[in-house]
Amino acid sequence: MLKSLATTTWKFIDDRTGASQIVVPMMKHIVPSNARWWYVFGSATLCCFIMQVVTGIGLALSYVPSGGEAFQSLKYITEQAPFGSVLRGMHFFGASAMVLLAVMHMAQVYLHAAYKYPREMNWMSGVVLLLFTLGMGFTGQLLRWDANGIWSTVVGAEQAARVPLIGPLLAHAIFAGDTIGGATLTRFFVLHVFIFPALIFAGVGLHVWLILRHGISEMPKASQPVDPKNYKPDYEERLKKTGVPFWPNAMWRDAVFSLIVVIGIVICAVAFGPPTLDMPPDPTTLNVNPAPDWYFLFYFAILSMLPASLETWVILGGPLVVILGLLALPLISNKGDRAPSRRPWAIAVLATSITAIIILTIYGAKAPWSPNFSPRPIAEAVSLTGDPSITQGAQVFFNKGCIYCHEINGDGGRRGPNLSRVGDRLSDDQLIIRINNGGHNMPAFAGRITHDELAALVGFLKSRRAGSPSSPSPSAADLALTGPAAPDRR
Repeated sequence: MLKSLATTTWKFIDDRTGASQIVVPMMKHIVPSNARWWYVFGSATLCCFIMQVVTGIGLALSYVPSGGEAFQSLKYITEQAPFGSVLRGMHFFGASAMVLLAVMHMAQVYLHAAYKYPREMNWMSGVVLLLFTLGMGFTGQLLRWDANGIWSTVVGAEQAARVPLIGPLLAHAIFAGDTIGGATLTRFFVLHVFIFPALIFAGVGLHVWLILRHGISEMPKASQPVDPKNYKPDYEERLKKTGVPFWPNAMWRDAVFSLIVVIGIVICAVAFGPPTLDMPPDPTTLNVNPAPDWYFLFYFAILSMLPASLETWVILGGPLVVILGLLALPLISNKGDRAPSRRPWAIAVLATSITAIIILTIYGAKAPWSPNFSPRPIAEAVSLTGDPSITQGAQVFFNKGCIYCHEINGDGGRRGPNLSRVGDRLSDDQLIIRINNGGHNMPAFAGRITHDELAALVGFLKSRRAGSPSSPSPSAADLALTGPAAPDRR
């Protein structure tokens, strides 16, 4: 009875829409018989995107994209809504899986040179899809609307502001105003929920159409270099002899792998939960770590190691060179050998790139350029003299977050210079100027610190001299910083 009803319903829909004339050829298109487990990453990436859409709709039903209510709505989703914590976790880990699988898919295509004729546009559309995916990741971070999300967006806007001529306009467009606020959240919400998903849907449609038009590339063989003059007839002839229908001969592998990915995402969401919400947003609060999600850490690690004179050039030129290089790759090399054994330089490039990204990501998560937000209380880090004003200044140093970026006698951050003997190299006036005006990567404290706090802080820093209590013996590296004009690299 139910089977008959379903059959009748499908015939009615198919007769009116002609759905089978579109779907069946797509499912039955012929693919190379050796297109096996190497080819599952693209479909798994699409599966993750669909999961992001579904979980994103679930979150949007309770999320309030308002500067005054967004943080509380996320707390409600995480702590009170049924399965809200699991839903947020699936959305978070799904985003990570989507980025990871997209990169793996691109690496596989590069390794097998599947970007060569006639699939140049397949590759270029895939590069654009990866950029849209990263755009979704960047905009999604602000939607958490916590302190870390706000400061990460501020960092991104500061980088955009360095673009010649139009930099201020770009920063204004990111903020939806002169400063970050509720309008910024609304703009990022629209980008994350509407604009980028729509662009990805359109890109996926183009990508799939190109795959159907040109077919799935075969596993590369050393005896089959690509020659645009005769590739298509040779490819079609090989498909007639050895090709198999995509459904069910090849699609079952895609389905199995995608199912494993989905199960892994659900397990991670249940076992680890969603990302912890930071403090409610407060642009005046410095006790935050503006760290991006893991897939951007390698880039920020690169920037952290650059001298100040090169930062702008790399911030603006680095991504542009990489993107243009990826887009131009199939135009520069669209014929010749595809087999990795005949392209050892391709293996070397891929291995070097993967190793560098892994090392930089680890460095970005743990390296001393990142502020240290778990320092010991200041009384443990510094042996105080018993002078109440020095004790008060030490407490100001701790409360204002200075210790997160500056080391005092072995404790604190290493993003800025070591201040264990700052009293030997800077005068009172120089300290006041540095504190009030800020410096490279150091915020200005003018307006955030009272006159009494400033005086106490300067007094404490002046007490940090060679020979002062608990002051360590100077090392060779410290002696190199003891000039009166030592740059502030906080």
